[in-house]
Parts: sequence; C-alpha cells; structure tokens
Amino acid sequence: MSLNFAWRTAATLVAAEATTQLKTISIIGLGYVGVVSVGCLSARGFKVIGADLDAAKVASVAAGRSPIVERGLGDLLYDGVRSRRVTATCDVAQAVRDSDVTLLAVGTPTSADGGCDLTYVRAASRAIGEALAAKSAYHFVILRCSVPPGTTIDVVVPEIEAASGKKLGDGFGICFSPEFLREGTAVADFAEPPKVVIAASDARTELVARQVLSERGQNVLITSMTAAETLKYVDNIWHATKVVFANEVGRFCKSLDVDSHEVMRLFVQDTKLNLSPYYLRPGFAFGGSCLPKEVRAAMHIGAANGVSLPLIDSLLVSNDSQIEEAHRLIASLAPRVVGLLGLTFKSGTDDLRESPMVELMARLQNDGLRVRVCDPNLRPGQQLSSQVRSIRHAHGDLKATLDALETGGVLDTLPTIMNECDVIVVSHATEAFRDAVRKRRPGVHVVDLARLFTEVPQEATYHGLSW
Repeated sequence: MSLNFAWRTAATLVAAEATTQLKTISIIGLGYVGVVSVGCLSARGFKVIGADLDAAKVASVAAGRSPIVERGLGDLLYDGVRSRRVTATCDVAQAVRDSDVTLLAVGTPTSADGGCDLTYVRAASRAIGEALAAKSAYHFVILRCSVPPGTTIDVVVPEIEAASGKKLGDGFGICFSPEFLREGTAVADFAEPPKVVIAASDARTELVARQVLSERGQNVLITSMTAAETLKYVDNIWHATKVVFANEVGRFCKSLDVDSHEVMRLFVQDTKLNLSPYYLRPGFAFGGSCLPKEVRAAMHIGAANGVSLPLIDSLLVSNDSQIEEAHRLIASLAPRVVGLLGLTFKSGTDDLRESPMVELMARLQNDGLRVRVCDPNLRPGQQLSSQVRSIRHAHGDLKATLDALETGGVLDTLPTIMNECDVIVVSHATEAFRDAVRKRRPGVHVVDLARLFTEVPQEATYHGLSW
C-alpha cells in the first residue's frame, strides 16, 4: 500500500484544524515509552487513559505511582491522577472507545530468528480495530513502537481494517512517529525532543500528531512512513556504532600506552564532522531495550534482502568482546569476592534488559566466584521480580544468575560490599560509588568501567577497562 502526500499544504492543515478538537488520548502499552507518555501528556493538560494487560502496571499508574525508575515521572503521574486527568485500565478496547486518539507503544522484542517480533503490535492493532467497529467518530492512531519499514501500512493498517470493517481515511487515520527518549532522562526528552518526526496518512492526522507530540511546534520533521520507520533504526544503529567505536579506540590506545580519553577529548571538538560527543566515551558495553534489539533487527533485514552490512554485523561481536575484556581483566586479579557497583544497563534506570553487567556477572559466577551487587535502582520484591521475568525468556543461558537476582540473594549494601569484597567493579559513575572508591580499604582492587574520574588515579589497585 502506498500513500500520496500531496495534501500536505497550509490550506489543508488549516482546514483540518477547524474540524479537529482533541480531548482524550489512550495509550496502549505501559512500558517505558507508554508510561512516560502518560505522565508527560497529562502534565500538558490532556486527559490520558493508560491501557495494558499487565494488571500490576495498570494498578501502579492508576494509583499515581511510576512502575519504573525515571526521574520526575512519579510526580507527573501523581499529579495526573489527583487532577483526574490520568486513569488506567486493562480493557484496551474500552480505552480506545473512550478516546479521540490512540498512541500505540507496545513492546517489539527480538524474535527467535533475530528479527522484530510484532506479536504485540498485531494484537494491539486488532484491539483498536475491534473498538473502532463500535465507534462512529473518526479516530487517530499514532504508532510509536520501533518496527521494520513497512509495518505501519502493511501490518497495522490491515489489522485495524479487518477488525473494524473500516478503511484508512474513512473512519481512522494513522501516523508513525518514532520516539527518541533516553532512559534516565525520558521526561526531559519528551518535553524538549531533539526532533519530532511525523509520517501521517492525512492532514487531520498530521495535525493531531503535531498537537500531541510537539507542544511548541518546534523541530517537527515531516516525511514518509517508511523513512520515519527506518530513521529509528538508523539513529540507534549510529548510537550503537559510537559506543563500539569509542571502546575500540580505547583498547587501541591502551595497547600503545596512550590516554584514550585525551584522544577522544580532542576528537569530539570537531562538532562539524564528528557530531555529538554523547556516546563517544570509552567505557563498557552497550545494553538496554533499544540498541541491541535494533542492531539485530537491522542485521536480520539486511540478511533477508541479501545486503552486506559488515560494520553492523560486527557491532554485537565487538560489544561482546568488551564484556570479555572486562571478564579477563577481573580474572587476572585473582579475586575471592567480587562486588558489582551498578547492575542495570546504565545509571538512572531500573532496566536490566540486555544489561552487559548481568552477562558479566554470569561469567564471573561460572568461574566459581562469589559475586555481590549494589544498585540503588533495584529493590527486592515485585519490582525486581518483574524486571527479571522480562528478560528471562530471552536469556535461558543465564538461569542461575537470574534466579539469584530474583530472590534478591546477591543484593547488598554499599558499606557491606566495600568491607567484604577484594575486587570492586564499577559500572555507574555516581557520586556515592565515586566516594566509596576513594575511601576503599588498602589493597582492594577497582575495575572502573565508567571512568569515575577525569584524572585517572595512578594507583596499582586501580584498573580502567579502556584507559
């Protein structure tokens, strides 16, 4: 199916604005993107209905509590519930019927063959269609999931049409708008996005997307569906490339006894050619919900289309070698008890998905080492169990480590870890961890994966991974 974008003129947008009165937004999927959207849109005055089949997430949002660790989000949800702008439900169809526009923000995990699993996207699209079958008003659907190019028009639209009996443009409009939220700074990113990319099926839907996603109308980029879908992959592939590139520079520099951070400090001065310095710091492997999954998806798409992508194909191999390098360095210190300061894939989040620290922990345990963990973002109980369950199906090889995490048996306090462990591995550059490293007992080795200090300590017991 193809779309004609010739309607995109000032006159059509003005006409669309005259007929569009946006009142209520439903958000399907209360993961990171969905729950952040609930809080941020309610803060802008919209009435928002969060919908998810996970009763625990729904109960948390309905009570004004954030189900995730994300700076500022809890306050937004609390205010939204108190002002009656935020509600939550497990009845997805009812949420769609009671709203004017639906944001689709369900998960798109890696499938067994390395591609993108669209199971949740298909199910949510059918639920939207079933709701629209009993609704006369024109409805707007905005897809915010990371999906392969062509998914919006070739998967989502047919599912909605089949379940609703309606046709695109006659009963509903659709838009794809990728999100660019960084975990840990998602609320700020939603309020001040680096760009708002909109690909809409008609003028009215474009207008609604502008109203929902760009409060001040700034940094809005209009494009085609497939270009918008592809952009999300390209952005995250580039971020993944920057992390791996910087780590390879770090290992190269270390072999020559050159300060990699001084080299990269000079490198990023060139903002005209070398772009942002955000990811260009030698450190540890990348992880999280986006980069590994979307690199795999790009590899899968390339292979399916017979396209050679040697750099992209090598990213996960190089990333894994950074984990192995950390493992080798720790093992060379002959530790008895290893303390890990930070386990989530980065500081400022409780997300364990594809955290390289979980993989490193498993390798150390397989060596027969005792491992203790301190991460203030992880709390024993339902929250931690939910995190572990979300990654267990994709990491059967880490069963023993995940079992230990789920019970909370490996979690400990910072003072206890600093007193009992002879090797400390730091992956989060927090002030608390930095202070603990400064005050550690004599003879305790530190393996710094996060570059805690601008000036590298000249100590025999301090070890940087790439510097």
